[in-house]
Amino acid sequence: MKHFECGTLVPGCEWHTRADEEAEVIRRVVDHLRVTHGEELIRPATVDHIKERIRDEQTTPT
Repeated sequence: MKHFECGTLVPGCEWHTRADEEAEVIRRVVDHLRVTHGEELIRPATVDHIKERIRDEQTTPT
């Protein structure tokens, strides 16, 4: 499971997301940046910063 916390990119933002695939996390983050933070243009460098901040979340078997 991949996990992203927006506060690592936008200080003070508490939004976070998780998904099985990195591409889905990136899609959600880009949407969040547009809707919540008013970003109209998401540059490749921003996507790189998002990727740098995605963490693997360890899941425990039940």
